[in-house]
Amino acid sequence: MDWTPFFITWQLSGKYPNILKDESIGSVATDLFNDAQILLEKLINENLLRAHAVVGFWPAKRVGPNDVAVLNNDNDENIESTFHFLRQQMTKDSSLSNLCLADFIAPEGSPASDFIGGFVVTAGIGEEMLSKAYEKENDDYQSLLVKALADRLAEAFAEHMHERVRREFWGYSADESLNSEELISEAYQGIRPAPGYPACPDHSEKETLFKLLDAENKIGVKLTESYAMRPAASVSGLYFSHPESRYFSVGKISKEQVYDLADRKAMNKQALTTLLSPNL
Repeated sequence: MDWTPFFITWQLSGKYPNILKDESIGSVATDLFNDAQILLEKLINENLLRAHAVVGFWPAKRVGPNDVAVLNNDNDENIESTFHFLRQQMTKDSSLSNLCLADFIAPEGSPASDFIGGFVVTAGIGEEMLSKAYEKENDDYQSLLVKALADRLAEAFAEHMHERVRREFWGYSADESLNSEELISEAYQGIRPAPGYPACPDHSEKETLFKLLDAENKIGVKLTESYAMRPAASVSGLYFSHPESRYFSVGKISKEQVYDLADRKAMNKQALTTLLSPNL
């Protein structure tokens, strides 16, 4: 588990484990870490949180410059669904391209077959009930600690599942052997970008992902009207296996690209403009 973001949640900046020896905040960080260890042991021993995951892989092809068609497993010519992505619009050196996630999928007409994967994981089954129980006891600290640990467990579970995808389920890196530090630094082939994050800032793409995976029925994770996930300690995203796939930020884009995306998604332009306002 990557503990560094856990401390950031508590507004303690520093990399674990060095933060525990920091001259100014080391003592506070150590107390917090010890409390987290005690609670984590309680969560495990009493089975107070449960984790579930659903993953899927589908034949795919890039259609147009920015979209990825998910193909029916029984017939590669039938499009089951489509992921719609955004492309960077940055001023770059002529040797550098403006990136889009669709770039990492083989294009339509290519002799090479390709796949895209998706996942939804949660470590938050039971978290809301437990945190509310602490709140009723006026123990806000333990309530917040439960939420922070559940979030870290969900991220750790997502990383664990990605490792199994690379080595077992998809198996494109079957011989991979990395230590914890290498896993945390993402020193492996492939990426798992999440809708709503820099490479795919459009949260509404979660709808397509959740439908393909039947996530609500399979593991009980729901999407709200604003595309938040419930339980909150949940992580979702896509799997790309391309050797050159990497994370990037779409950054600022034009309204014209937003309108083009709305047309491709058959979505209300104003609603999508509001959703993507941080990128405008």
